[in-house]
Amino acid sequence: MGWWDRFGLRRARRGGKSRFDRPAEDSDIASLIEFAKSRVGVEFYVEPETFATGTTAVAVATDGEWIRRRVGSPGVIRKVARDLALPAYDVQIVGYPKRMREWTARNKRGLSLDD
Repeated sequence: MGWWDRFGLRRARRGGKSRFDRPAEDSDIASLIEFAKSRVGVEFYVEPETFATGTTAVAVATDGEWIRRRVGSPGVIRKVARDLALPAYDVQIVGYPKRMREWTARNKRGLSLDD
């Protein structure tokens, strides 16, 4: 019996569903909307479904602050972005914005116990 068969992974991939993730919930979408409405210059970056997780979206503000939530499908976050008049990008095409990486680096240093 192969690795794929032993863990049921082959069966899980047949339906296009990720095996180890929970489905997107209304609260996930609500979190993205709340983030977008409470910050300036928010853009959405759609992340594709992977083996371990379903489709997710990252909302990134002008200062680089960001959140990631499950969205179920790219169409869901694109509709949310359209309703909020905000851009939505495919992260596989455009990548993540530099300000997001910089914000993460600043905040990791701020949480370090070595400082």
